[in-house]
Amino acid sequence: MLFRLKQQIPMWLTWFRILAIPAFVLLFWLEGDGERWWAAGLFTVAAITDLLDGWLARKWEVQSALGAFLDPVADKLMVSAALVLLVPSLDNWWITLAALVIIMREISVSALREWMAELQARAAVAVSWLGKAKTVFQLVAIGMLTWNLSWSLVVGEWLLYLAAILTIWSMVQYVRAAWPWLAK
Repeated sequence: MLFRLKQQIPMWLTWFRILAIPAFVLLFWLEGDGERWWAAGLFTVAAITDLLDGWLARKWEVQSALGAFLDPVADKLMVSAALVLLVPSLDNWWITLAALVIIMREISVSALREWMAELQARAAVAVSWLGKAKTVFQLVAIGMLTWNLSWSLVVGEWLLYLAAILTIWSMVQYVRAAWPWLAK
């Protein structure tokens, strides 16, 4: 019974993150331009599940193919939805550019990984420490920007810029790793 529960918890956390997206969007709109306590809180809980689900699956040795597929999808959906909401509400050209870079990278790297999987070479573009650092910075940045307090906007903005730089750096790293297959 306990083992079965352990098997399911990481997947439940991933599904929670996916299902939290519509609730996050609704809370973001309902709370308007003021402080977005509930939206930021839900995003923070979802971000923690992003860090927790994979760790638990590895620790308890209950990784699954579906979980390995859905975890990055849930992350990309959550980040993209939040950035799409934040860009017009913050009305900042630099934040818009950083959001565009992040979303474009997420789509591009996902496509690259899918293509590499078709070639049975997905391991060449496995998630790196740089990709994990990028994820942490962008999740914290989005949480701070969603909170929408004067000090959290400043911190969130700079963290988003740092996340965008790490995004480019990690994408270059993945393309270099895939280059032998891309150059064929």
